[in-house]
Amino acid sequence: LMVQIITGLFLAMHYTSDTMTAFSSVTHICRDVNYGWLIRYMHANGASMFFICLFLHVGRGIYYGSYT
Repeated sequence: LMVQIITGLFLAMHYTSDTMTAFSSVTHICRDVNYGWLIRYMHANGASMFFICLFLHVGRGIYYGSYT
């Protein structure tokens, strides 16, 4: 979770949410920011891993019946 927060803060420093410039800001992050491509992919894959862990945790709770 801390990796998500830290990488999200670094991405927010360079991202603009305007509809006309959003794609160019992502391109800027990947091409011009030092290790921006790594930060972006760490953030994207970290979000996927977070939800995989969440689903595994819920599935384990259902399997063992620990919800009662």
